[in-house]
Amino acid sequence: MKKKFILSIFTIGFPFLAYANETSNQDIADLPDTSFASCKKLVYKVDSFLPDVDGHISDLSDHYINSNLGTLTFRHNLKRDASMMGGKVSGKPTKIKVEWTFHTEEDYTPTSVGSWGGGTGWTGQPLLINNKIVVGSLVGKVYFIDFNTGEQTQDPIDVGNPIKGTVSIDPINNNFIYGGHGVPAHQPFGSFTIDSEKKKLVHVFDKDPNAWRGWGAYDSSPIRLGQFIFRPGENGTLYKWIADSIPQLHSTLRFKVNGRAPGMEGSMSVYHNYGYVVDNDGNLVCVNLHTLKPVWHYQLPDDTDATPVIIEENGKAYVYTGTEIDKRGTGDAHFVKIDALTGKEIWVAKIAGRRANVGNKHFDGGYYATALPGQGNSEDLIFINCVLNTKGQNGIFVAINKKTGKIVYKTPLKYYAWSSPVGFLNENGEFFVVTGDCAGRIYLINGIDGKIISCTKIGENFESSPVVYENHLVVGSRGNSIYKLTVE
Repeated sequence: MKKKFILSIFTIGFPFLAYANETSNQDIADLPDTSFASCKKLVYKVDSFLPDVDGHISDLSDHYINSNLGTLTFRHNLKRDASMMGGKVSGKPTKIKVEWTFHTEEDYTPTSVGSWGGGTGWTGQPLLINNKIVVGSLVGKVYFIDFNTGEQTQDPIDVGNPIKGTVSIDPINNNFIYGGHGVPAHQPFGSFTIDSEKKKLVHVFDKDPNAWRGWGAYDSSPIRLGQFIFRPGENGTLYKWIADSIPQLHSTLRFKVNGRAPGMEGSMSVYHNYGYVVDNDGNLVCVNLHTLKPVWHYQLPDDTDATPVIIEENGKAYVYTGTEIDKRGTGDAHFVKIDALTGKEIWVAKIAGRRANVGNKHFDGGYYATALPGQGNSEDLIFINCVLNTKGQNGIFVAINKKTGKIVYKTPLKYYAWSSPVGFLNENGEFFVVTGDCAGRIYLINGIDGKIISCTKIGENFESSPVVYENHLVVGSRGNSIYKLTVE
C-alpha cells in the first residue's frame, strides 16, 4: 500500500487537503482479454478517436473508496454496492427526524416529455464531499448545500436542462463534476462537465451523429477508472473519455441485439478492468474497459434500469440486478445473480407484477431501485424495492438470500418505490434499512425480518436515492425539496 497526497480546491469555499490510501495498479490483476460465445448475439463496433493514445487503464484502484472525502458517485464506489461512509446507529432506532429542508428553484418549461419543476428525480442521489452536499436538480442546476445547516454555500451552476440522474465528482481532481441532461428543454442536450473552481460548465457533449439511437439523454452516473471517465448513454453508446480540464473522447462502444441499439439508463459498475452495463432491452453486457470489447452477454427478459451491483463472495465476484415489467405488460420481474467473470447464471428470483396504465402515462412494474447488500445479522441477504401494480400502484420491499436466491420475505409498502434502499448497522451487528416511496413516505425497516419500525410522510415523491453519513441521510424529492434526515 502507498499513500497519495491530493490537493483539491473544491470551490464551495476553501482549499482542503486529504490523504487517501491508494492500492497500486500492480495489486489489482487484469481480468482476461477474452470473449465468450454469448457475445455472438451482439453486433458491436469500437471506434477510436485518439488512435495514438493507449487505451490501457493505468490504475485500476477504486479512488472512490480510497478517498476519505465522502460519497462522490452513485452508490458510493466502483462496485455500486452502497458501502457508504457511516451508516451507523446506536441501539435499535425507532424513528426518522427531519433536520433541515432545502428548497430548489422550479421550472415548468414544457418539453416533449412534460414539465419537470424542481427537486430531484430518479436516480437523483446527492453527493457528500468535505461536509458539503452536491446535488443535480430537475430544475437544471447543480446545488451546493452545507451538510450541517442546510444553507446554500454558493450559487448553483446552471447546466441548461433538467438533471434526472446522479452527478459524479472526480475522485482525483475534485473540482470536476460530471453529469448528463435528462430532458431536452433547451439545446445543447447531452453530457456535461463542470469546473467548480471556475463555477461554470467547461464542456458539453451535444448530440452524437455516430450514435445508433436517437435519444441523447444521460441518466447514468459517470465513473472514473484510472485516467478515463466512462459514461453510458441513452443513445446506445458507452463513452470512454480522457479525464482532463477539457475531457477528450478516446473511444466508444456501440452494440445492437436483434437489430436494436437500446439506451443505457443505469450506471456502469466496475470490477478490475471489467465494466457492467444494462439497457432498455434487458442486455447485461460485460465489457473489457481497456479495449471496450464485450466479454460476455446475458439476456434479461425486459427493460433493465437498475444499476448492476458487484459483490465478492468467498473470493468470487457476482453481479446482481433486476428487470422491470415494461414491454411484456404482465409477467415476472427477474432479479438475477450472475458470475461476474463468465456471465453464467447462478440463480433467478421471480416476482409477479404488471405495467400500470394511468391516463396517458404508464408506470412499469419491477425494479427501478438498485440493490443493497446486507451487513451484520443480515449479511446473507440482499434487499431491493419492487413495483407490483397489482393492487393499484403498490410495491414491496424484498429480501433475497444471496446464496440460494430464495425470497426470504416481502414487506408491503403503502405505495411503489423507485428509490434505492440504504442501510444502518448498530453496535450489536443488527442491520436496519431506510427507504422512500413514490408517495413521499420514508420507511425504517428491520433488515432481519422485514418488519416496518416506522413509516413517516415527509416529501412529495421520493424517486431519488439517499446518501448516508453516520446516522444521517440526505435525499431529494420531486417538487422542490431536499431533506436531511436523522435515524434515531
